[in-house]
Order: sequence, then structure tokens, then C-alpha cells
Amino acid sequence: AGGHTTEILRLLSCLSESYSPRHYVLADSDKMSEAKIRSFEQKRAETFSESQFSLDRIPRSREVRQSWISSVVTTLYSILYSLPLTYKRKPDLILCNGPGTCVPVCLSAFVLGLLRIKRTIIVYVESICRVETLSLSGKILYYFSDYFIVQWPDLKKKYPKSVYLGRIV
Repeated sequence: AGGHTTEILRLLSCLSESYSPRHYVLADSDKMSEAKIRSFEQKRAETFSESQFSLDRIPRSREVRQSWISSVVTTLYSILYSLPLTYKRKPDLILCNGPGTCVPVCLSAFVLGLLRIKRTIIVYVESICRVETLSLSGKILYYFSDYFIVQWPDLKKKYPKSVYLGRIV
């Protein structure tokens, strides 16, 4: 726990203050990430006084070592839980990097776009630790993201839609 959070906060540290407010979505069982986010945002507020953020929690779509069959049910539940949240927040951009929690949020945003309620740009950044194969989240969101960023050249070769930027975290 916390590796994806560390990576996404590194990416966010490069963004200007125009990316505000920021809405973080965490799995309801994730205890470590909230403290990391609050610390990051506290430091960010020292530079950008108008900085705004919120934290929202959704049910975890898949636990470690959870069976594939039961994870379908929990993921569907998480998507249903994410739809009203995504509708409420109506994000312009979703920046995500691999935890299972991002799949329901991105799919919810995709549905809102299909319904012409709100078009959201989805940017997926595959984790730096994925050198030869995509994560499960990456395999799913490869088809739904507007921009799919990989950090290793071998992944770009295997997934032509991806954008290779080298190491960015």
C-alpha cells in the first residue's frame, strides 16, 4: 500500500496551480494514502495558497488474492458506487496510475461521457514497476483511456496506442 500514491503525488508535484481543485479517490480500506495526500497538500499549500482538494472513498474493487470470480461482483459494486461520485465531481481530467480503485472511477467517467453528461479526459500512467507487462488496471484501461502512458520502451512496442515518455516518476 502506498506505492501508487507515492507515484501519483510525484506526478502531481509537477502540475501548476491551475489544476485545482484536486479530488482524490481512495479505496475505503486504504489507511496509508490519506496521510500521504494530506502531507503533500499541506506542503503544496505553502506554495499555492489557493490550493484546494478533497478526499473521497469508494469500496475497493479487488482485494489482494481475491478470486477473479468474486472480484467481478465487487468491481461492479464499486462502479455503481463511483457513478454518483463521478457525476457529483464532474472532473475535467482523471489522472491515474494503476491501483484497482482507478478502474471503477474511470469506467464511471466513461459512462458519463457516453451519456453526454460530462466528457472527461482519462490519462493513465502505468506504474514504473511494470517493465514487460501491463497491470490488470492497465489491461482494462488501455481501451478506455484517452492517453495511455508507459515508462518502458518494451511496453510501447507491445501496446501501440501507448505513449512512451521514459521515466516520469
